[in-house]
Amino acid sequence: MVDIALLGSGGGMPTPERFLSSLLINYKGRKILVDCGEGTQVSMKILGWGFKSIDVICITHGHGDHIVGLPGLLATIGNSGRTEPLTIIGPEGIENIVNCLRVIVPYLPYEINIIENPSESLYISGLTISALELNHSTPCIGYSFYISRKPKFDQEKAILKEVPKTLWNTLQRGEIVVCDGKKYEPSMVLGSERRGIKISFITDTRPISTIIDFIKDSDLFICEGTYGKNKDLDKAINNKHMTFAEGAELALKGGVKELLLTHFTPAMVEPELYKDNAASIFPNTILGEDRLIKTLVFRD
Repeated sequence: MVDIALLGSGGGMPTPERFLSSLLINYKGRKILVDCGEGTQVSMKILGWGFKSIDVICITHGHGDHIVGLPGLLATIGNSGRTEPLTIIGPEGIENIVNCLRVIVPYLPYEINIIENPSESLYISGLTISALELNHSTPCIGYSFYISRKPKFDQEKAILKEVPKTLWNTLQRGEIVVCDGKKYEPSMVLGSERRGIKISFITDTRPISTIIDFIKDSDLFICEGTYGKNKDLDKAINNKHMTFAEGAELALKGGVKELLLTHFTPAMVEPELYKDNAASIFPNTILGEDRLIKTLVFRD
């Protein structure tokens, strides 16, 4: 089980109704933050999930509405008593951006490890984190987070392989055991692989084809919907963003379970008025709002 809170659902500038882009993933008491726009700390304080256990911060790109809240957050994490290293992941140039922002928070009680434009998946805090280059006006990456699920214990298989019962629990935990000169591996007592939980986060970008495979079979696809109206397509193209309909088309082609639209332009006061532009294409669409919480569980 994993809990997700959309801390900020706005784009461009904060409004009284919406803070800026930010998402918090809570898994087994450890947290991953995606983006850190203005208002992130306030939204987190209202949410009440705490600051100290944020192990990873994933930044999509260097525009202010996605990162300006970072210096203050880093200071608050330090004031919370954290001493363990913290990892920041981002696109090309993120190290320079973070270092410049840290001019106002030069001293922290923990180390920061920066990973720039990762070319391979990373396994951190119990999740596999993958990145995809997007098409925005500055280097930008989307993220997917995958939580694996252990295979079921297969008693018949264990008996057939003549595995001593005293070793079953150890092997089920994934450990290899050598007993009486014979090597026993977890595969000797475990069944086939089971599907985990996949979360994808895509903003800011035009709807490029590589997104479809990247988000494929996501349990939750969180996608920018900067413009709700279909007639705002020209604006979306010029500013390298998406409309509700374009996000829904990606969800449909990617075979995701649920679409969560976010990153609304400040000019769109009531996104609900345009929800059908997405729902008519992908029915299982919900609209983001600050501190919207979703709990995802493993599917059989």
